[in-house]
Amino acid sequence: MDITKFVVLGLYVAVLFFIGIVASRRVKSMSDFYVGGKRLGYWAVAFSARATGESGWLLIGLTGMGALSGLSAYWVVVGEVLGVAVSWWFMAKRFKRKSDEYGSITVPDYLESHFKSTKKTLRILAATILSVFVVIYVSSQIDVTGKAFESMMGMDYYWGAILGFFIVLSYIFIGGFVAAVWSDLFQGILMFFGLVLLPIVVWFSMDGGAGIVEDLNSIDPALTNVWGTSDDVWMNIATMLGFAMIGLGFLGSPQVYVRFMSIKDEKEIDKGKWVAIVFTLLTDAAAVTIGILGRVFFTESGQDPEAILGNGAENVLSMLTEDFLPYVLVAIYVAIVLSAIMSTIDSLLVIASSAITRDFYQKIFRPDLKDKDLGKLSRWVTLIMAFIALVIAMIIAVVSPNHTVFWLVIFGWSGIAASFCPVIILSLFWKGLSEKGAIAAMIAGFLCVPFFKFVVQEMDGIGPYFEKLDVLAPSFAISMTTAWIVSKMYSNKIDPEIQSLDEKHNPNLVDE
Repeated sequence: MDITKFVVLGLYVAVLFFIGIVASRRVKSMSDFYVGGKRLGYWAVAFSARATGESGWLLIGLTGMGALSGLSAYWVVVGEVLGVAVSWWFMAKRFKRKSDEYGSITVPDYLESHFKSTKKTLRILAATILSVFVVIYVSSQIDVTGKAFESMMGMDYYWGAILGFFIVLSYIFIGGFVAAVWSDLFQGILMFFGLVLLPIVVWFSMDGGAGIVEDLNSIDPALTNVWGTSDDVWMNIATMLGFAMIGLGFLGSPQVYVRFMSIKDEKEIDKGKWVAIVFTLLTDAAAVTIGILGRVFFTESGQDPEAILGNGAENVLSMLTEDFLPYVLVAIYVAIVLSAIMSTIDSLLVIASSAITRDFYQKIFRPDLKDKDLGKLSRWVTLIMAFIALVIAMIIAVVSPNHTVFWLVIFGWSGIAASFCPVIILSLFWKGLSEKGAIAAMIAGFLCVPFFKFVVQEMDGIGPYFEKLDVLAPSFAISMTTAWIVSKMYSNKIDPEIQSLDEKHNPNLVDE
């Protein structure tokens, strides 16, 4: 019967390769490879931004979190919807307008142009942080790939991770950013319908879902408490904030915001924001609901859910599909899970490649090189960065076999977000942000993520609270505060005539 799954997987891969080959015909320059020549439509960009922002944690991690945390896991939905809404409604147009004015095709491009920097410090720092955390993030997605193949295909974890790795690397190597966006559209559609339809099928199969909350309450009353599963009020507050603050990562993360650079014009953003919001609300809510339904169906009071549903309850999706869907549809869900994973890996690899090829090599060491001369190098750098991520993923699997997908992915996500989001937000809304303030903020965000993860969370007393709060919220706050303090101490020294011309050219870019 496994043949059916491999046939479906083969068809899925064939579509991805077709997309990569077609996309390759549009790649004629560095701009094409990294931002699709800035001529993509809102459907493709919206689905790509959301598929990239969600990753494999949506289907493997968030479903498992729903099974373990119950109703309180819906705080993740609240946080993500708010983050996406603020990003598309209030930040996307400003960022698109400025990045177009600067001729930027990477986020370090944007930052250097914004501060009219004459030094390379900011670009080097931004590219370094991107390279480090993107590789960690990609390694986490490769890890999810291995777990997905293991739980849904019956393959060995390591062979599954390697197979998925080569699939995504092949089509992104061929088609660059255009292939990533078009494949994200295809994969995003699969994710959307797969996530939304499964809980509906399971709901009606369980007698219309009558008594789901009551059944959940009988397993563990804490699961029906939307405020959290602990008797400690402060622990519940920390948990809710930890879940909801995941949405902060949508407020400037480069792998998401490069999509706004690639869109044709601002009118497309007005259309795309509705697609992004609906996608986020329905898919996130569906993922948590899948986890809750799995907890009700597969476990009873007094049982250890992880003993039945896997570490972090990460097998709940595959178990539900096996029990409630025809075998052919189960095979399709394998492709859906891989879609969530690969839609993030491809985007991250393009970001990592741009950081090394353009932001380091071209802009710092070889400014004489034209964009068109770097196409081949871009592909080889993508290949090298991908293999580094693969090695890290294999090391993590060996050293920490019991790690969970949810928090490993969030660590990589948080590192990028804490380093870049405060700076992007302030660059769009506060003229007082100085280059030194931005540099200090990025360093603070970069260092705080491992500090809170490996130092604060291990402390007696406060450690468990910060473990629930996780690293993004405190790192984000410290980065933002650092930017304000250092900018006040070292203000921008911009020629008033240049500032006046900038405001005249961009009348909408004013303080709010």
